[in-house]
Amino acid sequence: MATTTFFSPLLTSNRYKTGAAVSSFNSLPSSSSCLQFRSLVSDSTSVYDRRKFTGKLRTVSVIVSSAATTEPLTVLVTGAGGRTGQIVYKKLKERTDQFVARGLVRTKESKEKIGGEDEVFIGDIRDPATIGQAVQGIDALVILTSAVPQMKPGFDPSKGGRPEFYFDEGAYPEQVDWIGQKNQIDAAKAAGVKQIVLVGSMGGTNINHPLNSIGNANILVWKRKAEQYLADSGIPYTIIRAGGLQDKEGGIRELLVGKDDELLETETRTIARADVAEVCVQALQLEEAKFKALDLASKPEGTGTPTEDFKALFAQVTTRF
Repeated sequence: MATTTFFSPLLTSNRYKTGAAVSSFNSLPSSSSCLQFRSLVSDSTSVYDRRKFTGKLRTVSVIVSSAATTEPLTVLVTGAGGRTGQIVYKKLKERTDQFVARGLVRTKESKEKIGGEDEVFIGDIRDPATIGQAVQGIDALVILTSAVPQMKPGFDPSKGGRPEFYFDEGAYPEQVDWIGQKNQIDAAKAAGVKQIVLVGSMGGTNINHPLNSIGNANILVWKRKAEQYLADSGIPYTIIRAGGLQDKEGGIRELLVGKDDELLETETRTIARADVAEVCVQALQLEEAKFKALDLASKPEGTGTPTEDFKALFAQVTTRF
C-alpha cells in the first residue's frame, strides 16, 4: 500500500496508508495544544476529530479509504508520433481518472498529428538536453522509440528478389535504440520516475536474426543492450518484447506471454499494435508487471478467449530479463 505523509508542527510521527488502513498520529506533549485533522473515509463523507493533549504522548487512529487518495499518474510516452505510440498516448488520454498523458515527438509535424497540445513536447532522444523538460514531474515513462529503416529506391517487386534497406545518417539503431533509450532512462531516473515500460522486439537471443541484417545495423543487439541497462538501473520496469506488429483491432484475441524467444518457434508470433498498447497501459497499474521482461504475441482472431485479466497475464511471467 502507498504511504503519504501529513505534515504538522504538532506531529512527531505519522503514517498514512491507503486501502482502508489505520493511520496513527503522535503528538508532542502540551497542556493547551489542540490538534485538528480531517480524513476522508469515503468518496463523499468527511470526518473531523479534535483531541486535546495534556502532557503525555498520545496516539489517535483513523480509518482512511484508498478511493479518496488515488491520484492520476502522470505518464510520458516517447515515440508518441509512431504507430504504436499514438495508440498508447490515446489510451492514456481517454482514461483521465487514471492518467495524465504526456507525449514526446521528434518534429512539429508529429506533434500536430497527435493533437499538438501543450502536453506534447518536441525533443531528440539522442540529445539529453532536449528531453529534460518532458520528464520533469512524471510518475512513469513508456518508451516506444525505435530506429526506422528506409527502403533503397529502385526496388521493383515484379522482378522478384528482396528490397534493400538503410538507416539515415545519425539514426542508426546504435544512436536511437541504445544511446537514445539510455538517455531516456537516465533522464527519468534523475527525475525520480517510479516505473518505466519499454517496448522492444522478440528475436534478441539470436544474433543471426534477419532483423539484425537490415542495413547491417544489428538493431536487436542494440535494443537488447538498452533493455539490460534498464534492468540494471534499479527503476521498477516492464520490458515488453513484441512479436510481429499488425495494424489490427485490439481486445479481440487471447494474448500469449513467453520468454527467450520461445514463441518464435510457434505459429503464434504476431500481435496487434492495439494489444501491445493495452498491455503497456495495464503494466502501469499492476504490481505483477514490475521487474519483469516478457515476449508478447497472440492467438489468431477467433481462437481462444480474448484476454481481459491482465493481472493473471503478468502473473504468468517469472523472468526478470
